[in-house]
Amino acid sequence: VKNDLLSRSDIKNVNKPCILVLDLIDQSTIEVVSQKVLGVFGRVDILINNAGISYRGRAEATMAEVDYKVMLVNYFGQVALTKAILPSMIHHKSGHIIAISSVQGKIAVPFRSAYTASKHALQAFFDTLRAEISHHKVKVTVVSPGYIQTNLSLNALTGSGSKYGIMDESTMSGYSAEYVAQRIVDAVVNDEQEVIIAPFYARLAIGLRYIWPRFYFWIMKCRADRQASQKM
Repeated sequence: VKNDLLSRSDIKNVNKPCILVLDLIDQSTIEVVSQKVLGVFGRVDILINNAGISYRGRAEATMAEVDYKVMLVNYFGQVALTKAILPSMIHHKSGHIIAISSVQGKIAVPFRSAYTASKHALQAFFDTLRAEISHHKVKVTVVSPGYIQTNLSLNALTGSGSKYGIMDESTMSGYSAEYVAQRIVDAVVNDEQEVIIAPFYARLAIGLRYIWPRFYFWIMKCRADRQASQKM
């Protein structure tokens, strides 16, 4: 990974990246790894909370352990990592925290209960944190992308805890990872507090959820009925 990053850099004499392994499921290691990072670089200017796991399944048929694991990675792990790095940012009166949420952190869709719950929690936490630490000159950006061309759906958990193993059509036709990454860079440069990377229909659904919730709920019911008849 280090060599790949260096080969892609256009900057000469760039600081060599330090690659450290961190498993957000193992909460006991988060503080240890965070201190290693601070020991190498002295400070963290930008923290991007990008780890995540997805989920596919019926809420009533999903084991509680699956709900817990998704929440642990997507919410508790990211919060713990942020809290481990935050004191250094506050001390230096500088820093930018990026939370990678999802459009599903703003609207809930059928057969994604564990995932949408974790992303809603993430959105709420970082919205709160932004207000609380603004006087420390530490910035917070929440990024809410739609579908991205990654292996997220392949590695998603099902209600039993097994891998979903299917590349969704919506994922295949989503945004490229490079486009989303550049949009995140732009958000940091422009000090954007919130970024929604999604097509018009997704943005419309977000607005509809609050402007006309009854109609939105009906649309989601129809979507659930259609998807249930197809594969669930």
